[in-house]
Amino acid sequence: QVQLVESGGGLVQAGGSLRLSCVASGRTFSSYNVGWFRQAPGKEREFVAVITRSGVSTWSDSVKGRFIISRDSARNTVYLQMNSLKPEDTAVYSCAAGGGYAIRSPNEYNYWGQGTQVTVSS
Repeated sequence: QVQLVESGGGLVQAGGSLRLSCVASGRTFSSYNVGWFRQAPGKEREFVAVITRSGVSTWSDSVKGRFIISRDSARNTVYLQMNSLKPEDTAVYSCAAGGGYAIRSPNEYNYWGQGTQVTVSS
């Protein structure tokens, strides 16, 4: 069993930066792929980024070059550094842990945090 808690969301102007944290308790993060997803009002949940058990990272095209995902195994934490934020990045961001192969699909993740709101003003 893994419990996930996100933090770091907030209100920021376009062009600004935020760093989200996802802290795990229970089993260590190193056993799982850890992904970030987001959901805006009226829209489906969207893949943002993932760091796999082997440390490989990948991002959606919409955030590639602006967002960085990293893992601190000693702190059992995964970070999402978000730079050059745009109003269309506004959403609730959630981290998730899982072991499936379709790492961009939310269906491959067994454990989810409660989410943190990110609002980007224009």
